[in-house]
This record gives sequence, structure tokens and C-alpha cells, in this order.
Amino acid sequence: MTLTVHLFQRLANAVALLLAVIVLNFCLIHLAPGDPVQVIAGEMGGASAEVVAALRAKYGLDHSLLEQLVTYLGKIATGDFGYSYYFNEPVLSLIQQRIPATLLLAFAALVLAVLIGTTLGIISARRPNGLVSHAVTLLSLAGYSAPIFWTGLMLLLLFGSIWPILPVSGMTDVVNPKTGLAYLVDVLQHLVLPSLTLALVFMAQYSRLARVNMIDVLSADYIRTARAKGLSETVVVFKHALRNALIPIVTIIGLQFGNLFAGAVVVETVFSWPGMGRLVFDSILRRDYPTLMAVLFFSALMVMVSNIVTDLVYRLIDPRIRVGTK
Repeated sequence: MTLTVHLFQRLANAVALLLAVIVLNFCLIHLAPGDPVQVIAGEMGGASAEVVAALRAKYGLDHSLLEQLVTYLGKIATGDFGYSYYFNEPVLSLIQQRIPATLLLAFAALVLAVLIGTTLGIISARRPNGLVSHAVTLLSLAGYSAPIFWTGLMLLLLFGSIWPILPVSGMTDVVNPKTGLAYLVDVLQHLVLPSLTLALVFMAQYSRLARVNMIDVLSADYIRTARAKGLSETVVVFKHALRNALIPIVTIIGLQFGNLFAGAVVVETVFSWPGMGRLVFDSILRRDYPTLMAVLFFSALMVMVSNIVTDLVYRLIDPRIRVGTK
């Protein structure tokens, strides 16, 4: 079985799973308590029965659940995600406006967590009983146990009041808008606290995982052989040991992408980051079914894509793994 055939099979499985996710999300959201028409009518200050009926007809809520599902699937197939009840604009336009900010935050946090967490794990693994190893373990436990929103609030308090050297709200400076390179620097400055908040939890996990795997790999026979040949410790650690120790870490990266996205939603709310977080929050409160289902659709899509990419990277890191072998 070639890599191309394997990739095709994974894509086919992903499409089937995505269809199941769409159907499940649709049914759960529409069966949940609450009525979007009543929410809209309440924001209008009340509405007559005729207006309520007109709203139901406008949004297709006057049909049975099965008819609504069939209609929705047909629209999804053509790339039509519907019209937002609350924002009063196409849902796809809302997603396109906000998803880049969420992806930027998620990937920045992922890079920080993997690089710093893996580095700390490698350092502590070289001397498992040393002071540095115990300090890394303590910091990892603290970072893992602290809730994301609490960490964000503490950083917001620290850098917003006690030591105000970084922006604590938004993605750019709306008072003094910038362009060009100054705009990029402004975005990066606003990105520091949200990405660090989100990275701390996952950084703790990667440091612990890297430490455990590096300790296991460094005790292997081929590592002792490499040292016996007179190779430097740097070559032994980074060329021979690290490659095998990275395999579980790469696997966890793909599996935890959904958690990373969920954490980004919380962080965006704390730091007023203009991504999907506030969009999800408003959609839930207003029973904005089309927007909420679209957000869940793209979330599931990103998780599936990350799993497929992880599978490919897994094979690149370890040449022993071949498609079709057990």
C-alpha cells in the first residue's frame, strides 16, 4: 500500500466522520432547550404571534427536524453555511473574519508549548535527580493544574496593572492604528500574553512527556553504543535520542489540537482577542444555530486535518513505520 493510497483512505474516512459530526451537532443543538425565535423577539422588545410565525418561516424553523437537516446538508454541500440570526450576515463571512486570529493564537501557543516544553524535558532528562529536573517537574505540575482562565487573569493583572509593559486586550492598538512592519510588531506584542497563557498548560504536558521518553531512550543499548564510540553528548542527545523521543510528542500534538482550540476560545474571552471565542460565546447565548454549527464544523475539520498531518509527520520522523505494516 503506497502513501498516496493511505492518504486517500484517510481523507475518505475523514469525510464520512465529518458528515457524522454535522448530523450529530445539528440534532444536539436543535434538541437543546431554548428557542432562537423567542430570543430574537425578546431583543425586539416583544413580538406578536404573526411576527414570530414570520421569523420561523424566514429561518426555516417551521419545518420538521428531519426536513431542516436535509435542507442544511444540501446547503453545506454547496458551501452555504446559512445566515446568522444574531449578526445578520452570512455565517461563512463571520468565520472568515475571525478564524485567522484564532489560528494565529493556537499555532503560536502550540509552537511555544512544543519548543519550550520539549527543551525543558530534555534538560531535566539528562540529570533526572538534579535540581533543574525537580524545578521543571514543579513548574510543570503548577502549569498543568492551573485553569486557563485563572492563568490568563493573573497575567492580565500582572502586566495590566503591576507591570504594564505589554498590551492586555485586543489584537491591535485601535487608538493608534499602525501599518507595515509597525503593524506586525503591534500584533506580536498583543499576541504574547494570550499565546503564553494558552501555552503554559500544554507546555507542562510536553515537558513531562519529553522527560519521560528521553530518560527511557537514553537508557537504550544503542545510546550506550553511541557513547562508547566517543560521540559527544550533544550528538548523542540531539541526533540519536531525540528523534525517537519525539514520536509520542508528535502523536500528542495531533490528538490535543481540539483541546488547544477549546482553550483558545477561553483565552480569547479573557483577553478580548477577536477570534472565534467571542463568536462562540455570543452564538450560544443568542441560540444562533447556523453560526454555532459552522464553528463546530470548522473545529472538527481542523482537528481532522491536524490528525492526518500528524500521521504523515509520524512516518517522516520514524522511517521504520511503513503504511500497511503492523
